[in-house]
Amino acid sequence: MSPAHFRVGIICGSTRTPRVGDQITDFVLETIKSHEKAKQKDTEEIQTNPSFEFDYIDINDLYSAEDYTHEHTRAWSRRVSALDAFVFVTAQYNWGIPAPLKNAIDFLFNEWKGKPAMIVSYGGHGGGKAAAALKLCLAGGIDMRVGDRMVVSLSFPDREVLYQAVRGEKLGLDAESTTGVWSSERGHITGGWDEMIGMLRG
Repeated sequence: MSPAHFRVGIICGSTRTPRVGDQITDFVLETIKSHEKAKQKDTEEIQTNPSFEFDYIDINDLYSAEDYTHEHTRAWSRRVSALDAFVFVTAQYNWGIPAPLKNAIDFLFNEWKGKPAMIVSYGGHGGGKAAAALKLCLAGGIDMRVGDRMVVSLSFPDREVLYQAVRGEKLGLDAESTTGVWSSERGHITGGWDEMIGMLRG
């Protein structure tokens, strides 16, 4: 039996200018890739490990035109339909999620329904409120599967990093570093990822 192959959407939900959402989404994706690479080395039964194809979705790109058009919506539907699971990376704006991200979710329904979803939120006070709002939307509103470990909230470690984020500066995020920003949080990200992959394989 050949190992399973899954297509996973990595969604950058921030559309602010300036922003650091793309940096944080890159960090989450590279953390997951590094984790999977390490598992491949450590696992004896490598041939049974699933393989992954990632589709990086920047919500900002969906709004690069004036707005959705009918064909754009159909293309969005096809793109989401083709994916098996999702990792949503979202900023916390005024204790909620960015309006364009909510709008992009609400354009569809059946394309999301029943699929696993992981949430990584971030903000100056952590992203807990945004994560709770997004989980309610995904798990309650459109019946996606969001496990307890699949919700991760990242707080900027100090005011200096927070101010860098507000100005859209480089945060120095490194998925391989053991001492960098959020290096101690990588275990929460990979734990949520493993729970989501368990859902897919089960």
